[in-house]
Amino acid sequence: IPESGHKYYLQFSTEDYRTGEDAGNCLATVLYPKKKSRPVVSIKCSNTKDEKEIQEEDNRFYQRIRHQSKPITANNIPDSYGNIEPALEPVWALAVAGSSSIMWEKSTETLRYSLAQVKSVRQWIREDDFIEFDYTVLLHEIPTQEIIPCHMRLTWLPGQPLRVKHFCAPGAEQGSGAESGSAAGPSAEKGASL
Repeated sequence: IPESGHKYYLQFSTEDYRTGEDAGNCLATVLYPKKKSRPVVSIKCSNTKDEKEIQEEDNRFYQRIRHQSKPITANNIPDSYGNIEPALEPVWALAVAGSSSIMWEKSTETLRYSLAQVKSVRQWIREDDFIEFDYTVLLHEIPTQEIIPCHMRLTWLPGQPLRVKHFCAPGAEQGSGAESGSAAGPSAEKGASL
């Protein structure tokens, strides 16, 4: 689009992160402005699961994390062999959902990111019903192959948007922000689904 940037029209399917089952189809438009700023995304998805089923899954997931006998702390998820301990799968799933907002903010037409590893995670005990974690995540930048460390504070309660605040280490493009995504499934802004 002259004077504005490049606009892309996308049609894609989604799958449940944990089970691999079909989660629905999406139509999206993405505009990468000529000036350096975030892409402008418009997305509409049709879910294959009904809202009640998604809420039930979120509640089971939340209860699993909320009822730990002590705060969760861990390092190197997955380990150097690519394994994730079953007890840490919810922690990894939240890191995937939370880091997607960082990747969305940092991505350009020529750069994309994937979550390589959770270097460390610590759960905070709160007086309210929210769950909260501090993460140090490593993002793999493609095509440069750089590994970008980012600190991420993630807060969530079922039925509420996933709240993410982050800071990525200088060296790569410095970024910080606060974004909302959804741990419940595709939303109007993000497509993160657990």
